[in-house]
Amino acid sequence: MDNERIVVGLDIGTTKICAVVGRKNEYGKLEVLGMGKADSDGVVRGVVSNIDRTVMAIEKAIDEAEKQSGINIQVVNVGIAGQHIKSAVHHGSITRDSMYDEISIEDVKRLRHDMYKIVIPPGNEIIHIMPQDYTVDYEGSIKDPVGMRGLRLEADFHVITAQANAIYNVNKCVRRVGLEVENLILEPLASSLAVLSSEEKEAGVCIVDIGGGTTDVAVFHDNIIRHTAVIPFGGNVITEDIMHGCGVMEKQAELLKVKFGKAIAEEANSNEVVSIPGLRNRPPKEISVINLAHIIEARMEEIIEMVHSEIINSGYENKLAAGIVITGGGSLLAHSRQLFEYMTGLDCRIGHPNEHLGKSKIEAIKSPMYATSVGLVLSGFRGLDDRDDRYQEVERKSPRSARVPEDQTMGGRRPDTGIDPKDNINGGWWKNFLNKTKEFIIDDVDDNRY
Repeated sequence: MDNERIVVGLDIGTTKICAVVGRKNEYGKLEVLGMGKADSDGVVRGVVSNIDRTVMAIEKAIDEAEKQSGINIQVVNVGIAGQHIKSAVHHGSITRDSMYDEISIEDVKRLRHDMYKIVIPPGNEIIHIMPQDYTVDYEGSIKDPVGMRGLRLEADFHVITAQANAIYNVNKCVRRVGLEVENLILEPLASSLAVLSSEEKEAGVCIVDIGGGTTDVAVFHDNIIRHTAVIPFGGNVITEDIMHGCGVMEKQAELLKVKFGKAIAEEANSNEVVSIPGLRNRPPKEISVINLAHIIEARMEEIIEMVHSEIINSGYENKLAAGIVITGGGSLLAHSRQLFEYMTGLDCRIGHPNEHLGKSKIEAIKSPMYATSVGLVLSGFRGLDDRDDRYQEVERKSPRSARVPEDQTMGGRRPDTGIDPKDNINGGWWKNFLNKTKEFIIDDVDDNRY
């Protein structure tokens, strides 16, 4: 049962490393048992740059999560991001043996597995292959071909690749802590599980996860992933701009951004001034809040322009009825939602990861900055593509893989066959019935022949 499973998500981010332990409650909601976090000093723009520092941060986050949850963590779902992430749409096809047999789950899986044979740039690896629309005997726009009849099965696949070295470094850091990586998941896909509803994905929506080092973008339409991108700018770039523009230290710049920063300069009070303590034996420095807002607005406009460009490149700009959902730590910046709406012309809301959360003692987990961490846990309970869940459900309900309970048959026997359901081994009762019928016909023919 899902509520007996424990899943751990490990978000290796640029500003923080976060481990979240969760399970499903009796209502199917995610119950967070524990959370641990540590400052991330060894990751730059989503890519591990210092193995030792990253390992120490992971250890600290895991230890804190274990103490809080009382769970001995051994396996984790890990997020991956970075500018090296690339995505493209590839077309695949297979020819089936017979057009009269129904298309099975195995046929769909075989078509998907064939996509691993495509040529990708040297030094890259495929991390996700996500089907879009299927075509059966040249009839297109099919979401789920299972059960249909046809000879030729085709599909467009959204293929996401990452640098092999980046994947290796992430896996190495996790292994050095003594953990095993169960799944490696693109971070915007994980965030989408936490903050988007199925209705939004159906109507068309773009999720924008503004992290410390990168801004991750994913476009959904008809409940299918259509486009992904990673922009190499995030909250840390804004902090650096404040450092240079105001002549303050990094920690002071971060505090200024969080406490007094605004994404729209017009919303700032022109008379408001913030006093920053000076260095040793130096007088305090006064920072104008409106000047601070101008610095932030300039960089935010650049990030939003890149996001808007990705939306246009996806070809779904006019199909996003649900608009944009911004999440991540950068979404907490004051008036960021209004700036997104003004520059893109699309509706926008801030995505909190409480769409699938149950009651939790850890209130901080409901912040947008933990959307990826929550999504990584949710990915352990469900697939990134809803159709995968349906395929698994079909497999569980298939009569080939399950016996029929005796209370659903006539006294434990199938009606009109005289065959015990316990014979449903290596082929099932129907196969046994056909075999016995075949033997009877052969014997009858032999009797007549002689």
